[in-house]
Amino acid sequence: MSFKDEALAYHLGGKIGTNVKVHCESSKELSMAYSPGVAEPCKAIEADNELAYTYTNKANLVAVITDGTAVLGLGDIGAVAGKPVMEGKAVLFKKFAGVDAFDIELNEKDPQKIVEICKALAPTFGGINLEDIKAPKCFYIEQELQKAVDIPVMHDDQHGTAIITTAGLLNAVEISGKDISKIKIVVSGAGAAGIACAKMYKNVGVKNIVMCDSKGVIHAGRADLTPEKVEFAINTDERTLADAMRGADMFLGLSRPGLVTPEMIASMNTEPIIFALANPVPEILPEEVAKIRTDAIIGTGRSDYPNQVNNVIGFPFIFRGALDVRAKKITENMKIAAAKAISALAKEPVERDVLEAYGLSELKFGKDYIIPKPFDRRAFVWISSAVADAAVKDGVARVKNFDLEAYKNELKGKMR
Repeated sequence: MSFKDEALAYHLGGKIGTNVKVHCESSKELSMAYSPGVAEPCKAIEADNELAYTYTNKANLVAVITDGTAVLGLGDIGAVAGKPVMEGKAVLFKKFAGVDAFDIELNEKDPQKIVEICKALAPTFGGINLEDIKAPKCFYIEQELQKAVDIPVMHDDQHGTAIITTAGLLNAVEISGKDISKIKIVVSGAGAAGIACAKMYKNVGVKNIVMCDSKGVIHAGRADLTPEKVEFAINTDERTLADAMRGADMFLGLSRPGLVTPEMIASMNTEPIIFALANPVPEILPEEVAKIRTDAIIGTGRSDYPNQVNNVIGFPFIFRGALDVRAKKITENMKIAAAKAISALAKEPVERDVLEAYGLSELKFGKDYIIPKPFDRRAFVWISSAVADAAVKDGVARVKNFDLEAYKNELKGKMR
């Protein structure tokens, strides 16, 4: 069977469904599930809307919402064609963090109308995961929607990548012994993920970021910049990616295959960090880097190379922690807490089941292992609890008298 046939067979009938959590096998249970018993929680919630978290699935339900304008590497393929991806996202929410999710594909591309639709849907959910919405409108939709609703909203294409690469960055500079405030980072790709990554890097102490788009370096002399790009416009004589790469300590690629040349890699500083994340073919292949540099720390978006930047190590647990404290939003501190938890987990001894899942005999913190593997079950506890704790400290949690250690123990009891 070809890969295409195998993939199509895997998706036959869709990947998600509805699971009934209560018994409904008798006339009495039927009367509880629906009329007249259902009236009691309705009246309780009418009197106190917060009780929706107690008497409905709102406390464990996320909407995965797209307009189909930036689906994976496929581009603007339309809402219905993007449905398999959104179903897949729901699978990952459930598989990795026990979060119920279902997909909503919107046949609407006007950003203001998307905000209005999502706002109207918000009472159903405990959180909203925006997905595969192209830049720059994704920035507007996320910002305006979060202002309009009192549940967490996150565009994973932006923040998931930012959180995972920040974790990798923190570990890479630790290994190289560099000062994060003195390194030079070059970001190739000024879309949703590139902008979000650069913002988070600044928030963890990076001061020198050179961002490039399809026209070259984003510098202060350009008059064609969106508001999001203006924040990263710098005074520099560098104009091309090759210019920017000279002396750089890190390259973050969120652009296109084959963009980086061996000469660019050779021109970088000692012990360079190279996150070439174009998929399925990165900006430069790790084996090409290895021919030029033996001191590089390399990450890609692929599972067949070390240091895979995979958002599944982030978003399920970020929403898990946010849902469990009934957070009203996802703050910058919550994202940084997630990145730091991911960073710390990579330094822990790797458990046997993880090694077996990847067919490895050994794996330990170092240049080839700076990001935990997605199947490390401990991420469920480490990241979820870090996010929940940050939400409480930021004052965006509805849960009162939060006990971090008790919550960690609760999560350990639910580890999959």
